Amino acid sequence: MSDNIQTVTVLSKTTWTPNLFSFTVSRPDSFKFTAGQFVRLGVNPSQLKYYQQVEASDEALNEDIFRAYSIVSSPFDEVLEFFSIVIPDGAFTSQLQHLQVGDELLLNTMPFGFLTLARYQKPLPKDLWLLATGTGLAPFLSMLQDLKTWEDYEHIVLAYSARSTDELAYVEQIERLQDDFGSLVDNPAKLIFIPIVTRETVDGALSERLPKLLLEGKLQARAGIDLDVDTTHVMLCGNPDMVDDTKEALKTLGLVMNRRGEGNIAVENYW
Repeated sequence: MSDNIQTVTVLSKTTWTPNLFSFTVSRPDSFKFTAGQFVRLGVNPSQLKYYQQVEASDEALNEDIFRAYSIVSSPFDEVLEFFSIVIPDGAFTSQLQHLQVGDELLLNTMPFGFLTLARYQKPLPKDLWLLATGTGLAPFLSMLQDLKTWEDYEHIVLAYSARSTDELAYVEQIERLQDDFGSLVDNPAKLIFIPIVTRETVDGALSERLPKLLLEGKLQARAGIDLDVDTTHVMLCGNPDMVDDTKEALKTLGLVMNRRGEGNIAVENYW
């Protein structure tokens, strides 16, 4: 086993819908990461309690399978939290859905990714837009549990899109973020949370895809803030179609990709 691979223990599991769940694992003492980064998690299906209990361990795959996962928890938390979707035929998530407290996973302790606020050198921090679909919410929750985020910005817009109300996970936690973290710093950013539900009509939620909401100005109107090439940082994380289409919509509105520290738009491509 590589020196970078450590065994971690599942501490809790939260089921949001039949296809969405979160879980926490123990955190190795030496493991450090920056809010917004992802890691590679590994599972050996034959070692899961589920297969031992159903007496089907001989049918379970006996090999380590790794996939990339953004970290939900703060860089300062004592545990690591992850947010997962179940892909029915997925070699990894179809196994991970069987996780139980006490199961062991493998963690590659080398963090990856550049969807971090440190990448922004110009423009200087003022307005931060975090645009997510589904489990793409994960890195943004990590950022919003880092006090520096609240110190550096004036406004933070979190637009979170799901197909149904049930799939809007973590809403209660999001609604507490201003009190739980913003209240700990002087002159904190103002958090503006905009839920979006695309396949149901829900009071208080927008209902169209992010690119259309941006191009028609509806997202900006709800936030009460304009997108400005000189003051705006925008981060995108979620399904690849959303990321690609929203990136193009933002370019149409005059924003530019962040390269070598300069520019407005940052995306993560590990799917």
